[in-house]
Amino acid sequence: MKSNGWHTLTVESLERELGSDGNNGLTEREAEHRLTTVGPNELPEAPPPSPLKIFLAQFSSLIVWVLIGAAVVSGLLQEWIDAAAIVAIVILNAILGFVQEFRAERSLAALRKLSVATARVIREGVARSIPARELVPGDLIQAEAGDRIPADSRLIYATSLQTQEASLTGESTPVGKSAEAISQIEVPLGDRRNMLFMSTIAVSGKGRALVTSTGSQTELGKIAAMIHREAQAEQEETPLQRRLEQLGHTLLWLSLVIVTVVFLLGMLRGVPLIMMFLTSVSLAVAAIPEGLPAVVTITLALGVTRMVQRHALIRRLPAVETLGSTTVICSDKTGTLTKNEMTVTHLYLDGEVLTVSGEGYAPLGEIRTEEGPTSAKPYPGLTALLRAGVLCNGAELRLESFAWQVVGDPTEGALLVVAAKTGLSKADLDRENPVLGEVPFDSERKKMTVVRHAASGPVAYVKGAPDVLLRDCTAWMTRDGQITALTEESRQRILSTNRQFASHALRVLGVAMRPLDILPDAYIATSLEQDLTFLGLVGMKDPIRPEAKAAVETCRAAGIRTVMITGDHKDTAVAIAHDLGILETGAQAISGTELDQLSDDELEQRVTGTAVYARVSAEHKLRVVRAWKRRGAVVAMTGDGVNDAPALKAADIGVAMGITGTDVTKEASDMVVTDDNFASIAAAVEEGRAVFDNIRKAVFYLLSCNISEILLMLLATLFALPLP
Repeated sequence: MKSNGWHTLTVESLERELGSDGNNGLTEREAEHRLTTVGPNELPEAPPPSPLKIFLAQFSSLIVWVLIGAAVVSGLLQEWIDAAAIVAIVILNAILGFVQEFRAERSLAALRKLSVATARVIREGVARSIPARELVPGDLIQAEAGDRIPADSRLIYATSLQTQEASLTGESTPVGKSAEAISQIEVPLGDRRNMLFMSTIAVSGKGRALVTSTGSQTELGKIAAMIHREAQAEQEETPLQRRLEQLGHTLLWLSLVIVTVVFLLGMLRGVPLIMMFLTSVSLAVAAIPEGLPAVVTITLALGVTRMVQRHALIRRLPAVETLGSTTVICSDKTGTLTKNEMTVTHLYLDGEVLTVSGEGYAPLGEIRTEEGPTSAKPYPGLTALLRAGVLCNGAELRLESFAWQVVGDPTEGALLVVAAKTGLSKADLDRENPVLGEVPFDSERKKMTVVRHAASGPVAYVKGAPDVLLRDCTAWMTRDGQITALTEESRQRILSTNRQFASHALRVLGVAMRPLDILPDAYIATSLEQDLTFLGLVGMKDPIRPEAKAAVETCRAAGIRTVMITGDHKDTAVAIAHDLGILETGAQAISGTELDQLSDDELEQRVTGTAVYARVSAEHKLRVVRAWKRRGAVVAMTGDGVNDAPALKAADIGVAMGITGTDVTKEASDMVVTDDNFASIAAAVEEGRAVFDNIRKAVFYLLSCNISEILLMLLATLFALPLP
């Protein structure tokens, strides 16, 4: 079977390849046979870590063994207070480390929560509901709005089907689906419009699909395997742990040298052997800064407390100091650098571009023309455009817990918000203009039509891709509400404005209407979507967080490189990276398809000159993180979706989003940002540097005390003075 080419097959070829029937599905006997061959449709569960192994791992550090040795020697010398203090410190640190690590390895368990309990399948021509774990390749499944997809599948029929794939691909908006074959083999997951993926959600429409992969062979299963490999790989030490290990070696050898010198000098002076042995051993114990682990733990814990106040929740103590050593931050775009709230910023009608102020879903702001705010001088053409955007709409705008929320498609929500800024309410318009019929959005038509009752009779309101919509328009409305013929010159001016909006990374919709003489017998797109009157263009974008640009500049001033890694399209990513100051002069932007053409060595050479990675998969993100680490960078990786989890696990510090992040990313992370804000990551790095500075000061202080003791003994021996 084709592991990556299912999207290229026609329905007939798909049926032959899978040995299935697109109408009746598999027989029960064949399904049972395949289940025994390929196994259940579930993700492999990693065996839980041994508590004993985790506990014993806390004693692997050299400095811990040096402390244990010091405790043993103190006991032999009957210095019971010193021995007890050292043992208490060692055990306390072991318990803290054990608790943190025992909670850390739950990524796969969280991933399994995304699996679906039941699936609607057709076998032997009969629809039934079965446990999702019993699905096999070749099964014929049904999907409708609200369903979670139970396995990777190839669509054979779809009508107005859209799925939300953000957790898998990183694309923030719903994806329209079609059963048509795709000719190209190398197509990013987000562009495989005829495929359904395990754990994604159908948000509208319905469809039928043949299961192509189950369990560990699904795209979700591949991510689970990557997380498992990263979890099984030997965990790299943090910069702090490496420095403490080096300090332990240095102290050990320095103590041995000085103790040997003191012992030999004492013997040359004729001091009794027993006396010099006890003195040398005491000196060795005194040379060990037994308070160091406690100081480090307390300093890290205080750093964690301060970070919580700055919206950063640390899950593993050493991560605090790692943040302070970070040299590269690989950041997701949607929701981290941007607000993840589609906002209308520009309107176009009757040859005029209008700007819209205000960001997010709060209906605050105004629409401005060259003459000033439209609220001071409203006109009919604008009202008609905004009314049509509200009436051809399935979303809702609500005020919940003192925050405005959009229920439904974010793009449609943005239309409701811009209308609300002029006082137009969806509830009022719905009541005045009840729905008579609808032709849902279709990825092939790229349009949506809603027929409403109006005082003058039924009216069809249409919105969709501007270039496609214009083909069905024969007239357009002027700003004063007059309808005139749509000339070729006007058509080209509209298309030019559409291109201009798109070049600024705006998502553009065209809006039109058509009064109907009589109510149609059937709501068919071909009959409704013709002879339309063009009303205008609506340009919208996911606005940049206002504090993100300053945070990127702060990171740059601190010597930290910011890299954007996103599942969105390259043009959108590049425009936003320019606005944020991430894509500087000379820096490059590459797509996931281009990344596939590079070997690991080639990527390592190009990674320092690349600031933006667009349309990437989970494997791409993992490769970028590894390439930076091979270059010697200390990498922080941010993310919120399942596809981010392997890279979070591989990074020196993984940062999950607290609001939009999935359980998988949170469990794979070292830090959770509670407000999903890039500025909070920059603040956490600042705190991490302060923590490292405090630890360094504490180490200098402790060493100065210990070195003074050693020098006192050494000088007393050298100058034949009584032993202190």
